[in-house]
Amino acid sequence: MCDYSLEMYASRPARESEKYVTTRFPSGSIGLAVAGDCTTAVCVQYDTRLSLEGLTGDLQSRLGVGAREDVIFARLEHGAYRDGVKFGNGKEISLQLLGTGVTVSLIPAEQPAIVEEEKKVGTPVLAEVD
Repeated sequence: MCDYSLEMYASRPARESEKYVTTRFPSGSIGLAVAGDCTTAVCVQYDTRLSLEGLTGDLQSRLGVGAREDVIFARLEHGAYRDGVKFGNGKEISLQLLGTGVTVSLIPAEQPAIVEEEKKVGTPVLAEVD
């Protein structure tokens, strides 16, 4: 969602087609915003899949990740800040520790594919995509 440290700012939900950047707001807290706008916090629902680009070399070394990673937006149970990300290797980190300048985009949820049911020709049914 949006960490309590960003409650004093205007906020809005994230949109699938936009890119965001980790931004230091005037309060000192790091959150998501449209590049160049540190007046409106962009809120992401927990468990949303995100793509991160531009992770620093230091973070890559400490976390065992690459410069670009797919993560899950997570509510952290420890520390002063609760908004964070969980990497594929299981490591979690607060947005505060990501630092500024990391590009963030939402990974679209998989849409069910329409397939033809073999026994009923011409009748479309929903099936999950593997």
